[in-house]
Amino acid sequence: MDTAQFRHEVVQVQDIKLHVVVGGNGPPVVLLHGFPQTWFAWHKVLPLFASSYTVIVPDLRGAGLSDCPQGGYDKATMAADIHELMHVLGFERYAVCGHDIGAMVALAIACNYRQAVTHLAILDSAMAGWSKWEAIFSDPRVWHFSFHMKENLPERLLHGREYDYVSTFLFERTYDHSAHSFEDIDTYARAFAQPGRTRAALEWYRAFPKDHADALRWKETPLQVPVLALGGQHRWGLGMAEIAREFATDVTGRSVANSNHWLAEERPVETAHAILEFLG
Repeated sequence: MDTAQFRHEVVQVQDIKLHVVVGGNGPPVVLLHGFPQTWFAWHKVLPLFASSYTVIVPDLRGAGLSDCPQGGYDKATMAADIHELMHVLGFERYAVCGHDIGAMVALAIACNYRQAVTHLAILDSAMAGWSKWEAIFSDPRVWHFSFHMKENLPERLLHGREYDYVSTFLFERTYDHSAHSFEDIDTYARAFAQPGRTRAALEWYRAFPKDHADALRWKETPLQVPVLALGGQHRWGLGMAEIAREFATDVTGRSVANSNHWLAEERPVETAHAILEFLG
């Protein structure tokens, strides 16, 4: 990535400071990462967006160089972080795209700030509030949900083993194993191991009961905004559209070929083109 196109900022929102990467020209698009990543998850696609859009790529509450307070990891609160970030940066209306946990935050933004969001893209993630949400906990693809939700113990077990856990987590969800360099993995593992960040990332999962209750309420009023539901061929695939249609009326479903979970890193060009075509 040509870092000269992008600037790093630290912005005060609500009760915390968020680290954010900003660059490009044109209408604003927010890109939200998932677990166990940081803004760096989008580094391959940023140059592809920058000629047509202003991209805003934060570290979520609890990740990377953003603050990791004791609470506020439910997706409604994290959505408020991002909406206020956009307001501080001077954007009243914007598109939002999220992957994994970031997709849950993106959905919360679209549901809670309907007048602000122009387009919503959700990438390869089960969603709290989905009719199959509770049943999916028995799916081996999401074994980590229950582990991460366990109070206190995961932090103890993962301490000093962050690289082992992050590298395994990435590789077992990867179709193209050339997508992550060892340097990439080390970047994520080091960020995950920083004081407070392991606990904070686990709190994203421990907030799931509240997230589910919130999302059941949100879906009572379906979204009218255009929605792109994008899945990896070897992960959620076109099943993302099934999930999205429970929340929105205008859904486009697409699958990225030869990809598992990490769309923006395994197939950055195809992923970027799908999102850019959707944004128009």
